[in-house]
Amino acid sequence: MDVATLRLGNGDRMPAVGLGLWKVETEKAARTIEDAVQCGYRHFDSAYDYGNEAETGVGLRQALASGMCKREDLWITTKLWNAYHAPQHVRPALEQSLKYLQLDYLDLFLIHFPISLRFVPFERYPPGWFYDPEAPQPRMEPAGVPIADTWRAMEELVRGGLVRNIGVSNFNVSLLRDLLSYAEIAPAVLQVEMHPFLTQEKLLRFCREQGITVTAFSPLGASSYYSIGMAGEGESALEQLVVRDAAKRHEKSLAQILLRWGVQRGTAVVPKTTRAERLRENLAIFDFALTAEEMSAIGALNRNRRFNDPGVFCEKAFNTFFPIYE
Repeated sequence: MDVATLRLGNGDRMPAVGLGLWKVETEKAARTIEDAVQCGYRHFDSAYDYGNEAETGVGLRQALASGMCKREDLWITTKLWNAYHAPQHVRPALEQSLKYLQLDYLDLFLIHFPISLRFVPFERYPPGWFYDPEAPQPRMEPAGVPIADTWRAMEELVRGGLVRNIGVSNFNVSLLRDLLSYAEIAPAVLQVEMHPFLTQEKLLRFCREQGITVTAFSPLGASSYYSIGMAGEGESALEQLVVRDAAKRHEKSLAQILLRWGVQRGTAVVPKTTRAERLRENLAIFDFALTAEEMSAIGALNRNRRFNDPGVFCEKAFNTFFPIYE
């Protein structure tokens, strides 16, 4: 199956649809990777904090060994966790991820959050948000590491051939503008929450003007957040009338309409699923196009509704008020 790609600043091409691995259970991860490769996926979006890199690595190794793909055909992203922002920890953190993923290099390495936390030993995997989970009242413990210091260490990974591209996740325009002022290697990709209830038009325009490719996580909106209490009834973009009408007109699923909307805006999308039929469905969005009117109507659903907001979930889940967005 042909999948559109997005061209990055160095000429690399990132597939516009990837498989997001957040919340993929460890016992399902390897099989899901193999199924996805067989369906035509070549882009996989992981993170150290997801806790399933080792199982993802098994799946990647099995897919490569079977001859379904070659390493150069794959696009593998993972992310630097908050506890490893200090420059001396950046390369060891990457090396841990490479070991788990059974890879020699990454296609993309992202700073996961603009949140620097106190170092925890690599033996604790995944490291989580607490410095000491066994404390009577465990909390996040911030560490004062400037993003500039972390970024310089990220740049060294590119120079050392361990990473082809570097970028950031969950950054806003102000942080990006500051990063661009000193970066010797500009961020290739910004990954942020983006869906019809959170269209982030200004951020997307800024990235276009700066040559930063955008990846939308949670492109289907609320569906990933019901089970963890971060979204409520009536917050599904999938159930909106304009989405339903478009699905009927194009004879596509509701999810396909939202994913098509995302890639038609020029972003990559990384929906999560472990079901083979959904894997195929989520990739089959390049044989139709939404009209300008449909694109506008879906975009008009915007509510500036952020489901993945540290300013909310850190206090609820980790006993620490830690806003990063206004």
